[in-house]
Amino acid sequence: MRTLSAKPAEVKHQWHLVDADGLALGRLASRVARVLQGKHRPDWTPHVDCGDFVVVVNCGKVKLTGRKAEVKEYQRFSGYPGGLRHIPFKEEMELHSDRVVHTAVRRMLPKTKLGRAMITKLKTFPGAEHDHQAQRPRPLVLS
Repeated sequence: MRTLSAKPAEVKHQWHLVDADGLALGRLASRVARVLQGKHRPDWTPHVDCGDFVVVVNCGKVKLTGRKAEVKEYQRFSGYPGGLRHIPFKEEMELHSDRVVHTAVRRMLPKTKLGRAMITKLKTFPGAEHDHQAQRPRPLVLS
C-alpha cells in the first residue's frame, strides 16, 4: 500500500459559513482552526495547506464561560518603551468583535509560514452580513 500525499495543486478549497451566535469562544476557535488546517479531510497532509475557507458571522455575539469576560485582557506592544497596552475583553468586543475571534483562531494555528497562510483563509464579520455570497459558503454546524 502506498501513502497518498496531497499536492498543493490538487487541493480543492471549499467555503464554509459559521454562525457564532451564542457559541463559546474557545470551542468555536478550536473547531474553526481544525477546518482551516484541513484536519477534517481524509487527504490531510502536514506540509500542505489542505484547509478550507471559513466565514464567521455574528462575532459580536460570542460568549465566554465563567468569569473570563471580566478578567480576560488583550495586550498590544508598540515597540517603544512604555508602549504596552492592556485592553479588557468587554472593550475589545465593543470596538472590534471580529478581531477577538480572529485572534483566538490565529493563536490555535501553527506558528510557521504554513500557519500564516492558513489564517488568511479566515474571514470574520461582527454582524450577520458578509461579503462572500458569491463563493456560496456551505453552513458548518459546530454545536
